[in-house]
Amino acid sequence: MQFNICSLLDHEQYHDPDGAAERLGISPESWPLFGQLWPSSFVLAKTMQTMDLHGKRILELGAGLALASLVVHRRGGNMTVSDFHPLIPVFLEENLRLNDLGPIKYQAADWSKSNTELGQFDLIIGSDIIYDHGHPALLANFIDLHSAECVEVLIIDPNRRHKAKFCQEMEELEYSAQISCANCTLDNGEAFKGSLLHFTRDDAMLPCVIA
Repeated sequence: MQFNICSLLDHEQYHDPDGAAERLGISPESWPLFGQLWPSSFVLAKTMQTMDLHGKRILELGAGLALASLVVHRRGGNMTVSDFHPLIPVFLEENLRLNDLGPIKYQAADWSKSNTELGQFDLIIGSDIIYDHGHPALLANFIDLHSAECVEVLIIDPNRRHKAKFCQEMEELEYSAQISCANCTLDNGEAFKGSLLHFTRDDAMLPCVIA
């Protein structure tokens, strides 16, 4: 699949005249991160080209430019995009237009807060979203809150230092974990070194505890 993607020019851009990002705690240094296509996002997008989507409600966390979501959307999947940055909806709308795609569901998602409007999902995906020391616990709890009774979680991680802590948090929430190598060569010839974090949980199979 090929897509036309509107992105920021580089990592130096910053434009927050009304202070919307600042009020959300987004610093000038981290402001442009949403607007780049990171290597992990390409790997996740390629993974979603062959993923079984039938009957699944799908959520992308920390979607940024949402390349994987666009793949799912083009394939007819029931896709919801989520992120925290205030400009995500603007870029998402433009990228839908550039690729002749119809509307897609979007929800702003702060992992530290409850969002009853977001709902629960059968498949939760993300790429390179465990890059801060506070992310493992926040992300694991957020995933758990928005997981359906039977859920699958797929995260592409470029072997960042907090990966192990996140896996531990997920296992403590009784998700089964399978970690595999995601090393590959991207279409542009760039080598990617990372991991596919694959978690599953079926609440119907968990033991019943009677107080």
